[in-house]
Formats: sequence, structure tokens, C-alpha cells
Amino acid sequence: MKKSMEELPYSGIRKFFDLASGMRGVISLGVGEPDFVTPWHIREASVYSLEKGYTNYTSNCGLEELRREICRYLFRKFQLEYDYSREIIVTVGASEAIDIALRCVLEPGDEVIIPEPCFVSYKPCTVMAGGVPKSIFTREADHFKLRPEDLEKAITPRSKVLLMCYPNNPTGAVMIGKELQAIAQVVERYDLLVISDEIYSELTYEGEHVSFASLPGMKERTVLVNGFSKSFAMTGWRIGYTAAPEDITAAMLKIHQYTIMCAPIMGQMAAIEALKNGEGEIKRMAGQYDQRRNLIVNGLNQIGLPCFEPRGAFYAFPSIKLTGMSSQEFCEKLLKEEKVAVVPGDAFGESGEGYVRCSYAASVEQITEALNRMEKFVERHVKKRKTVYAVR
Repeated sequence: MKKSMEELPYSGIRKFFDLASGMRGVISLGVGEPDFVTPWHIREASVYSLEKGYTNYTSNCGLEELRREICRYLFRKFQLEYDYSREIIVTVGASEAIDIALRCVLEPGDEVIIPEPCFVSYKPCTVMAGGVPKSIFTREADHFKLRPEDLEKAITPRSKVLLMCYPNNPTGAVMIGKELQAIAQVVERYDLLVISDEIYSELTYEGEHVSFASLPGMKERTVLVNGFSKSFAMTGWRIGYTAAPEDITAAMLKIHQYTIMCAPIMGQMAAIEALKNGEGEIKRMAGQYDQRRNLIVNGLNQIGLPCFEPRGAFYAFPSIKLTGMSSQEFCEKLLKEEKVAVVPGDAFGESGEGYVRCSYAASVEQITEALNRMEKFVERHVKKRKTVYAVR
């Protein structure tokens, strides 16, 4: 086995998901999985495709109708114009899109600048593509936003790619247009390529999402990644896509051809229906997430776990520093003692230490009960810590 593979860690998210799945009575706020079922009209489109016998391969880059609908969606939402035949690839989720984007642009030793905390796959995918991940720590004091001065300090002659995600997983941070424009100026100055993971674009609760590719001069240096998992409650369908300049798309398509062939046709048919008729469902689900966001943030603050207000996605990222525990210790004890599963912040990079990620893509009842259990846990351990300090 390659040494780099031996050193590659397993996902910190899946670790706690697997632990929780083997226990009874656990409330999981761990995995970013909408508790909504995929809307019926979307499922029905897939059922109809099966009944009509659509079980074959599609074009490597995806069904033409779906690629056209993706182009219409990107123009409708962000005034972005892409050629469906040369600049769009339908992928097996956003995860494959990120993987093939990195693999097609990186030479051995190229640096990928990654703002932390970040999604767990970014660094491993960079390593597997032969690149070198280079972290930039974002701070709660800055609402976990990437600052242009921090980006500029991190750039070296080996820097090639900026890989970022806003709305952010795990913090819920959002960057507005003028903030992204400041990043774009640095990107242009140092000739970087941007891989912009915008899978949570539809889950922006204050204002409108700004796509990085829509900024002046950025479309030609951006690989836009998006998909259907989060906004349409279609996680298990595994349908994502890339929108990128023609030369990069052609290179990504070669990797996609040889490793994947094509995304499943039944999922692609469902995605067509989602884009054509699913905006009402998006708004309905986003409205309910917004209510749950307020519930969990207020609840976490009340029980003594200070929580930055997330503006997007469906995660809260409270600080657990007052407990004196590491993120791993907090999560393990919380699961064992109160049967609540959350994800340790250090699963999302070193800068996540002292925090945990709580998904509010769960029912109001589950969130409320989880908060009650967490309150007991915090009271017990903070009181115990104070007693220990008093004895000292």
C-alpha cells in the first residue's frame, strides 16, 4: 500500500456516525443529511423513467436536457452563461466534482489553499491528487470568513488553487459580494484557479447567494461545483455538476470517463424535474431550516455553548471551550452519557478544535430533545470542572 494512503485519516464525520448507528436511542446531529424525503414529483420522475425503460448509460457528461437545465438555472440565479455542450459535466455528487477538478489541474507539489474549518474531503482529495494542502485559519471573530490579507500571506510560488466553500460547512458562514470581490482581486493578482463549492447556495438565510464565478473576471478562472443533495433533499441520488472553462472541463471529462463513465440515468431524470419544478420545495424546506437555525442557536447559547450565528447551510458550530474538553473528548462523552451525536470540530481541520458541529437538518422535536440532553451534560461537566479547580 502507498505510504500516503496509510497516513490518510478516515473521515471524522463517519466515525461518529458509525458509533451512533450501533446505539439505541441516539439523536444524531452529526451527518449533514436533510430529514426531508425527496419531494414526490422528483421521485415520480425517476419512477417514470424506470417504467419507460430508461436504464442505459448516458453521455459521459450527462443527459443533454439536464445540462441545458443546469445552464438555465445558473443564468436564472446568477446571470452566468455556460455552454451546455462544452462547459458542464454531471457528476456523482459534488464530491466527485471536487476530486476530478483537483486531479485535472494539479501537478505534484502544487499547493491548494484551503480556508479552515473546511469539509473533511478537501485535504485528502488534494493529497490524492498529488497536491499539498495549505490551510488558512478563519476565526469566529471574523464570522469564519476568509480575509484577503490572510489569503495573500498564504500564497507562495507553488500556490495554484484556492478551494473554498460558502455557505460554509461546518460553520454556516456566508460571504457577501464585496467580501468575495476582495478575494477575487487577490486571486487575479496571483493568477490562482478557484474551486468554489457552492452546494449550499440555496440555503442562504439573509440576502442572496453570490456565486464566485459571477464576479468580474472570475468565470474564466473558476470551477463552480454544485449539486442536488442539500437543496432538493437528494443526498442518496448522488447527482452533482461542474461548470467550468472549456479546457478544464475537457480535462475533467477524461478522468470522469475512465473512472465513473456517467452518473446514474434515473438520478439525472429526477434532477431535470427538480430544476424545472422544484423551486417551491426549495423555499419551503429552506424556511423550515431557518426556523430550526434560530431554535438551535438560541438553545446552544442558553445552555452555555456560545454559538456564532450561521447565515447559511444547516450547521451550528458552537464553542465547547468552557467545558475544558477537547472536541473529540466532548463528542465521545456526550454520545456515551446522553446519546447525542455531534461531530468534533477538529474533524474539519486543526482550527476547528474547541468547537463541535451540530446539524439542524433534523426535526424540531429531535433538536429540542438534543438540546435538553446537552444542557444536562454541560451543567454536569462544568460543575465538575469548577469543583476540581476549587480543590486545587
